[in-house]
Amino acid sequence: MDYENIKNSIAIVEDFPKKGISFKDVTPLFLDHKKIDFIIDEMASFAKTIDFDVIVAPESRGFLFGLPLALKLKKPFVPIRKKGKLPRKVVSEEYELEYGKAIIEISENDIPPNSKVLIVDDLIATGGTSVAIQKLIKKLNCTVVGQAYLIELIELCDYQKLEGKFFSMIKYEK
Repeated sequence: MDYENIKNSIAIVEDFPKKGISFKDVTPLFLDHKKIDFIIDEMASFAKTIDFDVIVAPESRGFLFGLPLALKLKKPFVPIRKKGKLPRKVVSEEYELEYGKAIIEISENDIPPNSKVLIVDDLIATGGTSVAIQKLIKKLNCTVVGQAYLIELIELCDYQKLEGKFFSMIKYEK
Protein backbone atom coordinates (compact mmCIF):
# COMPACT_ATOMS: atom_id res chain seq x y z
CA MET A 1 0.00 0.00 0.00
CA ASP A 2 1.23 3.50 -0.81
CA TYR A 3 -0.03 7.07 -1.19
CA GLU A 4 -0.62 6.69 -4.94
CA ASN A 5 -2.83 3.65 -4.32
CA ILE A 6 -4.88 5.70 -1.84
CA LYS A 7 -5.13 8.65 -4.23
CA ASN A 8 -6.29 6.40 -7.08
CA SER A 9 -9.13 5.13 -4.85
CA ILE A 10 -10.58 8.60 -4.18
CA ALA A 11 -13.49 9.36 -6.52
CA ILE A 12 -13.53 12.81 -8.13
CA VAL A 13 -17.02 14.24 -8.68
CA GLU A 14 -17.06 17.39 -10.78
CA ASP A 15 -19.51 20.22 -10.12
CA PHE A 16 -20.59 18.89 -6.71
CA PRO A 17 -22.09 20.28 -4.53
CA LYS A 18 -22.16 23.18 -6.99
CA LYS A 19 -20.70 24.09 -10.37
CA GLY A 20 -16.95 24.66 -10.28
CA ILE A 21 -16.28 22.40 -7.27
CA SER A 22 -14.25 19.22 -7.81
CA PHE A 23 -15.44 17.07 -4.88
CA LYS A 24 -13.05 14.46 -3.51
CA ASP A 25 -15.18 11.50 -2.40
CA VAL A 26 -13.38 9.31 0.14
CA THR A 27 -16.22 6.76 0.32
CA PRO A 28 -14.51 4.19 -1.98
CA LEU A 29 -11.61 3.95 0.49
CA PHE A 30 -13.92 2.34 3.01
CA LEU A 31 -14.50 -0.64 0.73
CA ASP A 32 -11.02 -1.89 1.63
CA HIS A 33 -10.01 -2.12 5.28
CA LYS A 34 -6.34 -2.34 4.30
CA LYS A 35 -6.52 1.17 2.82
CA ILE A 36 -8.13 2.56 5.96
CA ASP A 37 -5.61 0.74 8.15
CA PHE A 38 -2.80 2.29 6.08
CA ILE A 39 -4.30 5.80 6.34
CA ILE A 40 -4.79 5.54 10.11
CA ASP A 41 -1.27 4.13 10.55
CA GLU A 42 0.19 7.06 8.58
CA MET A 43 -1.79 9.59 10.61
CA ALA A 44 -0.74 7.81 13.80
CA SER A 45 2.93 8.02 12.81
CA PHE A 46 2.51 11.78 12.41
CA ALA A 47 0.50 12.13 15.64
CA LYS A 48 3.19 10.34 17.63
CA THR A 49 5.55 13.23 16.79
CA ILE A 50 3.30 15.65 18.71
CA ASP A 51 2.58 15.97 22.41
CA PHE A 52 -1.23 16.21 22.49
CA ASP A 53 -4.10 15.32 24.83
CA VAL A 54 -7.20 15.02 22.65
CA ILE A 55 -8.30 14.58 19.03
CA VAL A 56 -11.12 16.68 17.58
CA ALA A 57 -12.72 16.16 14.17
CA PRO A 58 -15.53 17.95 12.37
CA GLU A 59 -18.76 16.37 11.22
CA SER A 60 -19.07 14.22 9.31
CA ARG A 61 -16.16 12.89 7.27
CA GLY A 62 -13.66 14.01 9.89
CA PHE A 63 -15.27 11.48 12.23
CA LEU A 64 -14.31 8.68 9.80
CA PHE A 65 -10.62 9.34 10.45
CA GLY A 66 -10.55 11.09 13.83
CA LEU A 67 -12.27 8.38 15.87
CA PRO A 68 -10.24 5.43 14.52
CA LEU A 69 -7.06 7.44 15.09
CA ALA A 70 -8.10 8.26 18.66
CA LEU A 71 -8.87 4.59 19.32
CA LYS A 72 -5.52 3.49 17.87
CA LEU A 73 -3.61 6.04 19.98
CA LYS A 74 -5.81 5.56 23.07
CA LYS A 75 -6.65 9.27 23.19
CA PRO A 76 -9.99 10.99 23.85
CA PHE A 77 -12.07 11.96 20.82
CA VAL A 78 -14.32 15.03 20.78
CA PRO A 79 -16.67 15.62 17.84
CA ILE A 80 -17.13 19.05 16.30
CA ARG A 81 -20.78 19.18 15.18
CA LYS A 82 -22.97 21.29 12.97
CA LYS A 83 -25.18 23.83 14.75
CA GLY A 84 -28.03 22.36 16.77
CA LYS A 85 -26.74 18.77 16.98
CA LEU A 86 -25.31 18.80 20.52
CA PRO A 87 -27.69 18.55 23.52
CA ARG A 88 -25.51 20.20 26.19
CA LYS A 89 -24.15 23.73 26.49
CA VAL A 90 -21.93 24.52 23.50
CA VAL A 91 -19.35 26.95 22.17
CA SER A 92 -20.07 28.04 18.57
CA GLU A 93 -18.15 29.53 15.66
CA GLU A 94 -19.48 30.80 12.33
CA TYR A 95 -17.18 30.57 9.32
CA GLU A 96 -16.94 30.66 5.53
CA LEU A 97 -16.86 27.44 3.53
CA GLU A 98 -15.50 27.01 0.03
CA TYR A 99 -19.13 27.20 -1.11
CA GLY A 100 -21.11 28.99 1.65
CA LYS A 101 -21.32 29.68 5.40
CA ALA A 102 -21.66 27.32 8.36
CA ILE A 103 -21.69 27.22 12.15
CA ILE A 104 -19.86 24.54 14.11
CA GLU A 105 -20.14 23.71 17.79
CA ILE A 106 -18.39 21.77 20.50
CA SER A 107 -19.73 20.76 23.91
CA GLU A 108 -18.40 23.27 26.39
CA ASN A 109 -17.01 20.83 28.97
CA ASP A 110 -15.66 17.98 26.84
CA ILE A 111 -12.07 19.25 26.67
CA PRO A 112 -10.33 20.24 29.92
CA PRO A 113 -8.77 23.74 29.95
CA ASN A 114 -5.12 23.91 28.85
CA SER A 115 -5.42 20.75 26.74
CA LYS A 116 -3.28 20.29 23.66
CA VAL A 117 -5.47 19.43 20.67
CA LEU A 118 -4.91 17.58 17.38
CA ILE A 119 -7.39 18.39 14.58
CA VAL A 120 -8.16 15.54 12.16
CA ASP A 121 -10.25 15.79 9.00
CA ASP A 122 -10.61 14.16 5.60
CA LEU A 123 -9.75 17.28 3.60
CA ILE A 124 -8.38 20.79 3.91
CA ALA A 125 -9.28 23.26 1.18
CA THR A 126 -9.36 26.96 2.08
CA GLY A 127 -8.70 26.16 5.74
CA GLY A 128 -11.95 27.82 6.84
CA THR A 129 -13.17 24.87 8.88
CA SER A 130 -9.74 24.43 10.48
CA VAL A 131 -9.50 28.10 11.45
CA ALA A 132 -13.02 27.94 12.91
CA ILE A 133 -12.03 24.86 14.95
CA GLN A 134 -8.91 26.69 16.16
CA LYS A 135 -11.16 29.54 17.36
CA LEU A 136 -13.43 27.06 19.17
CA ILE A 137 -10.41 25.47 20.85
CA LYS A 138 -9.13 28.89 21.98
CA LYS A 139 -12.55 29.70 23.46
CA LEU A 140 -12.07 26.58 25.62
CA ASN A 141 -8.64 27.86 26.77
CA CYS A 142 -6.87 25.10 24.88
CA THR A 143 -4.20 25.03 22.14
CA VAL A 144 -4.10 23.40 18.71
CA VAL A 145 -0.72 21.69 18.44
CA GLY A 146 -1.27 19.71 15.24
CA GLN A 147 -3.48 19.08 12.24
CA ALA A 148 -3.77 15.91 10.15
CA TYR A 149 -5.65 15.54 6.88
CA LEU A 150 -6.05 12.78 4.33
CA ILE A 151 -6.39 15.29 1.45
CA GLU A 152 -4.90 18.74 0.92
CA LEU A 153 -5.98 21.14 -1.84
CA ILE A 154 -2.68 22.98 -2.02
CA GLU A 155 -3.74 25.93 -4.19
CA LEU A 156 -6.59 26.94 -1.89
CA CYS A 157 -5.15 26.75 1.62
CA ASP A 158 -3.80 29.74 3.56
CA TYR A 159 -1.23 27.89 5.68
CA GLN A 160 -0.24 31.02 7.62
CA LYS A 161 -3.59 30.84 9.44
CA LEU A 162 -3.06 27.25 10.59
CA GLU A 163 -1.70 26.46 14.05
CA GLY A 164 0.45 23.54 15.10
CA LYS A 165 2.35 20.94 13.13
CA PHE A 166 0.76 20.08 9.76
CA PHE A 167 0.36 16.74 7.94
CA SER A 168 -1.49 15.64 4.82
CA MET A 169 -1.21 12.45 2.80
CA ILE A 170 -2.70 13.20 -0.60
CA LYS A 171 -2.25 16.49 -2.43
CA TYR A 172 -4.33 17.93 -5.26
CA GLU A 173 -3.83 21.17 -7.14
CA LYS A 174 -7.56 21.87 -6.72
